[in-house]
Amino acid sequence: MNDAEKPAGSIARVVAAARDAGLAIEVRRMGASTRTAEEAAAQCGCSVAQIVKSLVFQGERSGRLYLFLVSGPNRLDLAKAATLAGEPLKRAEPRHVRDETGFAIGGVAPIGHRIAIPAFADETLLGFDVVWAAAGAHDAVFAAAPDALMNAAKAKIADIAEG
Repeated sequence: MNDAEKPAGSIARVVAAARDAGLAIEVRRMGASTRTAEEAAAQCGCSVAQIVKSLVFQGERSGRLYLFLVSGPNRLDLAKAATLAGEPLKRAEPRHVRDETGFAIGGVAPIGHRIAIPAFADETLLGFDVVWAAAGAHDAVFAAAPDALMNAAKAKIADIAEG
């Protein structure tokens, strides 16, 4: 495992990306898993809706990765997501996500990816003063104002949730 694959390297990429985007964050290592929205909310002491799920999908034609930032209890509407991406989507293989982004599933952050990934954000996240996102490891999170986080992630705000 090289340094970029180690959690400390992944977390450092998140911190650097935040700094480069003018976003001040404090990464918290929770000591317990924050892989699911429910686990993260319990660890952060917030509602599940304030958890930002970073979901990575792959274009069926292009093979390109796409990032969807979705509020904890919401499910991504794959048809809406495909329309935004401009092609049909499929869930990306965990190894492919790790190789391309530098993050393992369960620790995928909205910022700090090794490659540029088109990002789209669930509009319902903007209804909160603070949201919590993964910071590059299964137990690492950070809080941010949702608009500042979406700007740092270069995410287009959209209606991407089911329902």
